[in-house]
Amino acid sequence: MSNRVAHYLQEHLLGEVVYSSDARSYFSTDGSILRLVPSLIVYPRNENDIRKTARFAWQLAERGRIIPLTARGAGTNQTGSAIGNGIIIAFTAHMNRILELNTKNKSLAIEPGINYGKLQQVLHTHGFFLPPYPPDLDYVTIGGAIASNVVGEKSFRYGSTKSFTKELRVVLANGEVIKTKKLSKRELSKKLGLATFEGEIYRSIDTLIEENRQIIDTMQRSTTINSAGYNLYDVKQKDGSFDLTPLIVGSEGTLGIISEAQLDIEFYDPESLIIKAEFDSLEKLQQALNAINESKNLPVSIELVDKQALEQIYEINPNHLKGLINDPLPSFVVIIEYEGAKKLSKSIVRILDNFTRSFETTTDIQEQINFRKIRESVNMITAHNDALLHSLPLFDGAVPIDRAREYLEGIYRIVNDNNLKTAIWGHIGDGNLTMQPKLNLGQVGDRQKIFRLFNEYYQLILSLNGTVSALNGDGRLRTPYLESMYGQEAYRLFAKVKQIFDPYNILNPGVKFNTSIEDLKGIIRQEFSLNHLYDHLPRS
Repeated sequence: MSNRVAHYLQEHLLGEVVYSSDARSYFSTDGSILRLVPSLIVYPRNENDIRKTARFAWQLAERGRIIPLTARGAGTNQTGSAIGNGIIIAFTAHMNRILELNTKNKSLAIEPGINYGKLQQVLHTHGFFLPPYPPDLDYVTIGGAIASNVVGEKSFRYGSTKSFTKELRVVLANGEVIKTKKLSKRELSKKLGLATFEGEIYRSIDTLIEENRQIIDTMQRSTTINSAGYNLYDVKQKDGSFDLTPLIVGSEGTLGIISEAQLDIEFYDPESLIIKAEFDSLEKLQQALNAINESKNLPVSIELVDKQALEQIYEINPNHLKGLINDPLPSFVVIIEYEGAKKLSKSIVRILDNFTRSFETTTDIQEQINFRKIRESVNMITAHNDALLHSLPLFDGAVPIDRAREYLEGIYRIVNDNNLKTAIWGHIGDGNLTMQPKLNLGQVGDRQKIFRLFNEYYQLILSLNGTVSALNGDGRLRTPYLESMYGQEAYRLFAKVKQIFDPYNILNPGVKFNTSIEDLKGIIRQEFSLNHLYDHLPRS
């Protein structure tokens, strides 16, 4: 059947349509522990190709046959949102251009398949950058970053991807194209009067928000970052202005397929001051974080690596961090960056004097590279395997910064109770940490352990008023925990949003909805590898 569909689509599309077994096998995995084999792959050359593909799937759905559509960038997502059993729409082959760079207005227009790292290099040559870049920017796409609302080390100062996404062109489930941007009350009134699918969406979402404001207000988290569910909170403002863009950002291709984006950019200052701070206790780490967070001069990033991570790095390669960490190994190393080569304020020096075991500061480029190397060295852990044991990308969450100590204590408790070999690192300034335990997906016992760990970990996150999705979005892995996080009423609103945009459930089904723990058990891989990432050192 898939070859008949492929032949039909190829007749109508400019881009290529592929259904060979090796291509389908390649696209059956992403950066997660899950596997779903698609029916075929479409490489669109332009927006019209996406429209025709969506229209074809919509017409089939009207006759009772569902062929899912999954938009995919570089396939690095760790939650299973870039895989599906229908048509994969792969953007990196053709739709990967910078369409406009306006340095006067500090704005940028791009196609979704452009590589984040290459884009950043272009921006640097013009004295700009896109601040919420993720650790793996060398092999992710901008479209994937927008779809997952990614964050990075500098999100502590600048915010997540949603803060920089101003306008989107989106192909809807029926093949219509809309342009999302901030609308005045008058402009919204015109949209509400449209006799199109776009008009129906605006009317339905506006009504949904007006009738459920109290519930929507409860969706706000006290974390600085959050990519769970749909962002209904920022769609309609008190002045009557209205913008669907925050709803699309982070929706992971479940509401529409992004064909173009306009982004804000910032001036890039290559000079900075970096601090390497060593801590011997969780209590002092928490006190330092609180004090820095309350200071007038906030850094752009606060990154953490724990002792277990350092021990694993030394075990893999004893010389990798030679001379960079003092003996005995500290409980935590924190890398703090301030923009501009300015002197450290007396208040920050006082904080560091009071709470660290030791600290060093530098504005020297080579020394900064060495300091950053400590944080980047966790890449060796994710890229290394002990026989059949791999560091598995299972967890993603964030808590309010003043609860970082409880978060770390809880993680260590889970690690010890389950006899895990793991390490902890991440964007501690945002209360966002990564833990990748070493497990063997080929063993039934380890696969069963994963789901016990999920329950323990997300119970911890929710007990601290945190979010289950911070860095990588919900995908399939976090979907079973969204209702617990937001409550039944709020999750019901999310389901209504999905129904409004995608009544036939064509767009990335199984992501954010209708994936249970039992469903996950049926699509978990029995092996894990990062083979498609070794052109670059896999980062996290």
